[in-house]
Amino acid sequence: MPHEDLFDLTGRVAILSGGAGILGRRFTQALVARGASVLVIDRDVDRLAALEAELADTAKARVATVAGDITRREEWQRFAAMAVARFGGIDALINNAAAKSANFFEPFDSFPLADWDEVMTANVTGAMLGCQVIGAHLAAKGRGAIVNVLSIYGVAAPDQRIYEGSLYEGHAINTPAVYSVSKAALWGLTMYLAGYWADRGVRVNAISPGGVFSGQNDVFVRRYSARVPMGRMAHEDEMNGALIYLLSDAATYTTGQNIVVDGGLTVW
Repeated sequence: MPHEDLFDLTGRVAILSGGAGILGRRFTQALVARGASVLVIDRDVDRLAALEAELADTAKARVATVAGDITRREEWQRFAAMAVARFGGIDALINNAAAKSANFFEPFDSFPLADWDEVMTANVTGAMLGCQVIGAHLAAKGRGAIVNVLSIYGVAAPDQRIYEGSLYEGHAINTPAVYSVSKAALWGLTMYLAGYWADRGVRVNAISPGGVFSGQNDVFVRRYSARVPMGRMAHEDEMNGALIYLLSDAATYTTGQNIVVDGGLTVW
């Protein structure tokens, strides 16, 4: 195949969870720009409406949006049926959804079990169910790609020193243990399924984004950026290249890998 065609996704159909969020919006736009059609799942109806409004007229024909609950198997079956009915098949799954509970920023020592269970169910079980339903569909036809979106804090611990005085949209923030644990678990699932489906033509990989600038205050941005060799946070669209690569024919011999896109943070 000519090199210029390796990243072409024309005619392929992707299902994207969390597709109306910070990274999800950019993923949707990038996929459509490379020729793919996308079923975007999100639980936030307002964010889905905002995404639809952002899309160019030429893109709208290749994007379908649906509000749903990724923690229910029957919902994933509904998503699969929708993708097949609307676009004629399924070629890829991107598990990008991640939850924040009501007490998400509580200290570890007093973090409520109910919140722990809520986040783990969404971040891990939801992705597992997506892999069960959509991955089985891909395996049955003998080809496809799954990309799980993790975090640098699934492979490295957060530096707690950066959070004193740090705010996100005016609220105090940290990285709770449940987030790190859920993303580490999703990496374990990624490796397991890469081996499980390797002989069925399904490639399973991950992307671990570093911190993305999206409304943090100057204190956080300054402290976080000082920990990054490149000296800055990521922009919202800087994960797109890794995603397109992993879904494309440029990655036909790539499975069980985690592409860490963090400006070098994890090398220090």
